[in-house]
Amino acid sequence: MSEASKKNILIPNSEFRIPNSEFSRRTLLLQLFLLTACGVRSLSSKRQGLVLGVVSYNAGEQTINRYAKFTRYLSEKIGVIVQLEPAFNENKALERIRNHAWSLAFAEPGLAAIAIDQHRYTPILSLQGIANLRSILVVRKDNPIVELKELQNQPLALGQPGSATGYFFPIYNLYGLTLAEIMLASTPKTVLEWVATGKATAGALSKEEFYLHSSYFSPTEFRILHTDPHEVPPGVVLVAPNIDKNLRQQIYQIMNGVPSILAQEAGYIPNSSAPDYGYMISVVKRVRAIFPDEYEHGATPLQLKPARLLDNISI
Repeated sequence: MSEASKKNILIPNSEFRIPNSEFSRRTLLLQLFLLTACGVRSLSSKRQGLVLGVVSYNAGEQTINRYAKFTRYLSEKIGVIVQLEPAFNENKALERIRNHAWSLAFAEPGLAAIAIDQHRYTPILSLQGIANLRSILVVRKDNPIVELKELQNQPLALGQPGSATGYFFPIYNLYGLTLAEIMLASTPKTVLEWVATGKATAGALSKEEFYLHSSYFSPTEFRILHTDPHEVPPGVVLVAPNIDKNLRQQIYQIMNGVPSILAQEAGYIPNSSAPDYGYMISVVKRVRAIFPDEYEHGATPLQLKPARLLDNISI
């Protein structure tokens, strides 16, 4: 028998006594049963593995390739299977988060705010992102509108539900208005296209996306109507509440020590601090109160034409 095996065996010494009473025998049997049960439960939990969730939209294969080396590395270091599970949109991702089916999640700000506030996920690291990211509303340069309240009864182009800059922040900033229609664009470029053609009076996107795509529509020129003063926090790596504290710490240490090339491919920043999500959570709460069906039932907001941006509760 090896020395390691001997260490796992309880060997009575001269002071060790097993009483002969029936009560003591029952106590010993109960203790042995509990030890066995705990061991089986730990083994079962370990075999279950971990699920890493990400929102992939239509880039499923690219997402799998992007995270392949990282999930393999994490699996080898932890000693359990780490399975990647892409979700095609935020609603599918939220369903998995609501059920705590994702052990880990790489989440953008809108989804992260809901996971942290409503479903007890813990942020541990920041994702890579643009510093000082801002949400803006743009109009055509020849449009006379100068104040947000003048968008009353006007059609508005937004990004996809879940986007911080294209969805959550603009709805929050337009709270109280009734819009003629809200149109959900698949890309920031489409937002600008709808504004350029007059389909939408104004459109929401990030300032960086605006500078990237606006020249494409020349000679049409745009004007920034409003810039939100709050910086959009970067996305975060989240850990589910059903992950054991010791395993959570192990994951954190491994992700901080991962080779830089793998961290870069996975899109997170080792040894980073999780950003402050206080304001982002307040924004998401208000928008969810306006369009609750979208988040409770996985549906696109129904009241889009007209769109009354007002809830029935005080936030």
